Amino acid sequence: MANETSLILFKPDAVAKNIVGTVLARFEAEGFKIRGMKMIALSDEVLAEHYAHIAEAPFFPAVRGFMQETPVVALALAGDNVISRVRDLLGPTDSTTAAEGTIRGDFGDKSGDSKMRNVCHASDGLDTAAQELKRFFKPDELFDR
Repeated sequence: MANETSLILFKPDAVAKNIVGTVLARFEAEGFKIRGMKMIALSDEVLAEHYAHIAEAPFFPAVRGFMQETPVVALALAGDNVISRVRDLLGPTDSTTAAEGTIRGDFGDKSGDSKMRNVCHASDGLDTAAQELKRFFKPDELFDR
């Protein structure tokens, strides 16, 4: 097993529903450790960098608008194979197809109106996690414990 650190962003739907603590408790129950955590408002610049792969897409303004509805909670989460395990806990990106018992299945938007309203973003690989963690945390904001 590899000890890894992943970035998790609690999206505006999680913040608005007051479920950040509930979801965080699920991560901690899996044995993951918090290395850093903070609430931040996302600027246009940070969002353009974070979503560079879709920044030119016609739907990007809707993504940006959603991600700026409320501040988000950025979490650096560490543990054995945390990247793949968190993604399994979350379930598929589309909450309408997420199984009950997964975080998105239990808390995501089931109306089908918005696939963005899926509670959390999570890093999808080691390289991505390293880039995302640098984007959202300064070195002195991450702690080993």
